[in-house]
Amino acid sequence: MKVAIVGAGAIGGFIGTRLARAGQCQLSAYARGATLAALHQHGWRLQMGDELLQAPCHASDDASKLGVQDVLIIAVKGQSLAAVARQITPMMGPQTVILPAMNGVPWWFGQGSTRMGSEALQSVDPGGLIAATLPATQVLGCVVHASTSTPEAGLVSHKMGNGLIIGEPDGSLSPRAEALGQLLRTAGFEVKVTANIRQDIWYKLWGNMTLNPVSAITGATADRILDDQLVAEFCRAAMREAQQIGALIGCPIAETPEQRHLVTRKLGAFKSSMLQDAEGGRSLELDALVTAVREIGQRVGVATPFIDAVLGLTRLFGRVHGLYPQA
Repeated sequence: MKVAIVGAGAIGGFIGTRLARAGQCQLSAYARGATLAALHQHGWRLQMGDELLQAPCHASDDASKLGVQDVLIIAVKGQSLAAVARQITPMMGPQTVILPAMNGVPWWFGQGSTRMGSEALQSVDPGGLIAATLPATQVLGCVVHASTSTPEAGLVSHKMGNGLIIGEPDGSLSPRAEALGQLLRTAGFEVKVTANIRQDIWYKLWGNMTLNPVSAITGATADRILDDQLVAEFCRAAMREAQQIGALIGCPIAETPEQRHLVTRKLGAFKSSMLQDAEGGRSLELDALVTAVREIGQRVGVATPFIDAVLGLTRLFGRVHGLYPQA
């Protein structure tokens, strides 16, 4: 099986290193700049505790040289996907499976949903350009439950988590999902193949859509956000709005925001990915995590004043600091 990692950053490098060491597929990486240079010099590198895992890496910034793949694991930020999708078309054939290991609402999320409508979500796929390039029929949805970072280009540091959830957008349990799930298990991941990947995506988003942006604009780790009762209740109010939206689009959540925050507390003083991006001067992955939730709320008729406030404050912060596009 030919597998390519598109975007060998914190998540792409995490998955790529473990697949490379398992040796059960023909693996390559589509990367650019400093990351590509590091992969050429050092190969795949993953720091897990006291152990540095390494493996040789075949990498290129020319998709045509890598050729058509059986599986594309896309691990770029949502705001970069439109440009990347056009660049990787030489790696796609009619049977290529696309696995987006990305945060937030994906471009294909509304397709096939009568309540959300067939039009592309403009917040994550303006004009439907991504959907035209990466067809939903070739997509397997994915949720990553892992905390990783990149201390330097091409080096991934793993903090916690080892879970991957994958599934067909149409809810079927397909042979291709089972085959890819088994490949990922051989690399040491805890893989669940689900019949409701939208539900799993929405549930993860439910926690990230507040803690991520609030941490970015305040600089606070998760424990400090939850320790501040005013801020924590603000987050919970936004989560209740997202819960209402989820119930209308087939993604109900039985927990309360308070119960979810108890789970988050167990993770300790961690820095969200958006806080890491803000500190590193990188663009904020705001649209897939927050803007898309607001857009879906508008489509199904749910008012979102608290989500609007999260979005407005974080968007303004991003624009002031050059981390989000100007209006």
